[in-house]
Amino acid sequence: MTTSRADQVSHTARAQSFNAVAAQYADHRPTYPPALFDAIEELTGRPLAGSRVADVGAGTGVATARLLERGAHVVAVEPGEGMAAEFRRRLPGTPVVRGDGDALPLAAHSADLITYAQSWHWTDPARSVPEALRVLRPGGALALWWNTSALDVPWIAEASARAGRHFGRDFSREQNDLDAATADPSGRLDFARRTVRWSRRVPIDTHLANLGSHSLFLVQSPDRTAAHLTEERRHVLDVFPDGIVEETYDVVLLLASAPPAA
Repeated sequence: MTTSRADQVSHTARAQSFNAVAAQYADHRPTYPPALFDAIEELTGRPLAGSRVADVGAGTGVATARLLERGAHVVAVEPGEGMAAEFRRRLPGTPVVRGDGDALPLAAHSADLITYAQSWHWTDPARSVPEALRVLRPGGALALWWNTSALDVPWIAEASARAGRHFGRDFSREQNDLDAATADPSGRLDFARRTVRWSRRVPIDTHLANLGSHSLFLVQSPDRTAAHLTEERRHVLDVFPDGIVEETYDVVLLLASAPPAA
């Protein structure tokens, strides 16, 4: 399928939109559950403690912080100036370099694990797959994951449908596209897939600020975004009248190993 120039411009604008709201992103985006990192250790057959990890598209360090807690030695790669500045403010002792997955600013065979938390979809797999294989040590692993909405929860399915109508998109179909064929159309990588369910309880203002930090909202006019979030507040308060929202997520994890040494 070809990509139009308009689609390319939109994709670029969305990728760059986070820089202006880095603090909002860091304050309100959900983190990742311990079970996700347990699954990574299970699939790789080695502990994160002591591993050399490159966290690519690290943003403000949401995933990096969890990897550090598990004892990994992490270098972060982040293309955006605003996001990298917020990363340095929140994780001042962790190295972060400017770059992206299509041209990693890292030495060959320098990482045991490369991670992409919510960020692989900003890459071109035709370039990012070979780059990952270049940077990974033999037998190392590439882990991609996304927090996705648990669409079997009725209120979440209804909210997703409202957002879909707002944007003219089918988010349930897009979630189903988080698979090996989409992640690596070349088929060079043999991905294992795991899904980890978890939830968090947050004030409604946090819930709405999280929604508003997504790129589709960030590239809209402020008035259109505000109107949707105002309407969404009303719907969510019908479900959670005390204003404490239980968000339920399915983390979709795809993990593939690099070939062992010859």
